[in-house]
Order: sequence, then C-alpha cells, then structure tokens
Amino acid sequence: QVQVVESGGGLVQPGGSLRLSCAHSGDVFANYAMNWYRQAPGKEREFVAYISSNGGSTKYADSVKGRFTISRDFSRNTVHLQMNSLTPEATAVYYCNGKVVPNFARPGYRDEVWGQGTLVTVSS
Repeated sequence: QVQVVESGGGLVQPGGSLRLSCAHSGDVFANYAMNWYRQAPGKEREFVAYISSNGGSTKYADSVKGRFTISRDFSRNTVHLQMNSLTPEATAVYYCNGKVVPNFARPGYRDEVWGQGTLVTVSS
C-alpha cells in the first residue's frame, strides 16, 4: 500500500530548469530514504540522487552533481528534484524510489517502492 507518484516532467530547453516531485503515501514518510533514478532511451537505469530519511544527508551521481538538488518536505510527504542547467543527456524517464530504514522494516512486507516514472525531455 506504500506508493510514490512522480510528477513535474515535461519538455525543457537545454540550459533550462525543471523541478520534479514525488508524493509518498501509505506509510511513515520519515522512515524512508528516498532516491531518484533515471533511464534514458537505450540505457540502463542509473542512480541520480539520494536523501536520507531525516533529510540530513544527500548524495548525487557525478553526472548531476552541482546542478541537481534533492530535498524533502515532511509537511507534504514529498521529495523534490530540482534540475538546473539541463542538457540533452538528461532526457530520460525519472523514477522515484523509497527504501524503508532497516529499523522500521516490516517482515513479510516490501521494503522498497518504485513510482511509474515521469518523462523529462531536454531538447531545443
């Protein structure tokens, strides 16, 4: 019953910006570390960004470091990915992922959830 739903994808010109959102529901949001992954046409799914369950730490793929920012809003149970200085290489389906922290994992239940993705196209 845990769900994440992405939104905010669309068409943007090179050099432009876009903000993706991921709405989490069905469990305690603060118990989940959150990630963004993406899958470009003809490519494997790759890691983009991570934020810890309490928001205290973040990690980024080298390819987006300095241009993308992940954040989470506990009042809205939402994680965001702010994408700046976009290049055509950023064109992909972006997926939100949540992983429950080990202390709150429930035996017999899934400890990971994936959204269905939102398409980002960077093109002039």
